[in-house]
Amino acid sequence: MSDAGVDKAKPSPHKVRKLDPQDAVSSEGDDSKEYDAETQKALEDIDACQNEIDALNEQASEEILKVEQKYNKLRKPFFEKRNDLIQKIPNFWVTAFVNHPQVSALLTEEDEECLHYLTKLEVEEFEDIKSGYRIKFFFDDNPFFENEVIEKEFHLGSSGDPASKSSEIKWKEGMDLTKRNKEITKQGRKRLHEEPRSFFFWFTDNTDASCDDIAEVIKDDMWPNPLQYYLVPDVEVEENGLDDDSDEDEDGVDDSVVVVDEEDELDEDDDEDDEDDDEEGVEVLDDDEDDDLEGEEIYEEGEEAGEEDLDDDDDDDEGA
Repeated sequence: MSDAGVDKAKPSPHKVRKLDPQDAVSSEGDDSKEYDAETQKALEDIDACQNEIDALNEQASEEILKVEQKYNKLRKPFFEKRNDLIQKIPNFWVTAFVNHPQVSALLTEEDEECLHYLTKLEVEEFEDIKSGYRIKFFFDDNPFFENEVIEKEFHLGSSGDPASKSSEIKWKEGMDLTKRNKEITKQGRKRLHEEPRSFFFWFTDNTDASCDDIAEVIKDDMWPNPLQYYLVPDVEVEENGLDDDSDEDEDGVDDSVVVVDEEDELDEDDDEDDEDDDEEGVEVLDDDEDDDLEGEEIYEEGEEAGEEDLDDDDDDDEGA
């Protein structure tokens, strides 16, 4: 190693000294950088300003949390009133689930049959909101399980990572939909590493709460406004303007278009052929008439020639 290399040791990144432009260019590839006093002062001021911004963001989060807590309490009686009204509509929740694009992808036929007994759904956020929430499903008496209420809870675990737990479902004999769905999956010859998907598999699966998209969909999309998914078919019809013109759309035929049967087309072609034949026949008759006229002219010329010959003979007789 040369002496120049030894003398050119890396300075401490916290040391401040004024650099020449040429020195700044030569040190661009270094992991640590040195700045002139003016730049260093500006960086320290920016860092102090950023700390103030972070403090305000934290304060805003706390105040937003208080606002959320306040309005959660204000919304609660309206959610309860809405649930009471929903219970007057048969199959409201199962219809909303089936119409939701993400939730419906999770439902099997047996899930749908069981969810016909779902009468009420509730989402409760914990008091501090940040720590988690729970989803409650209320069922009428049904042939599948004994529970009147089943719930799934999401919270921050001891490590600070999201975790979940769900209540045990007391299945009636032979009606465990998780086992029956596994049997259907095996019969369908799906690959072994593929987890069978169904509503009750989702409910009982607590392996990775951080990837539970269905819970987030129910909490943030389904629960705030389930009516929009219950009315999905009607809304689509109104938007497309199909209420008054449904009959025309079903037929798919415009009144201004005349539909011609194949037989009618053939009859018209035959009539046109007959007319062409008649015209050709008229032309043939015209040709025959022309031929007759020519024959009459030849005959008249022959008679005139014969009369001239007779006149010549009479003259010869008188001369004799």
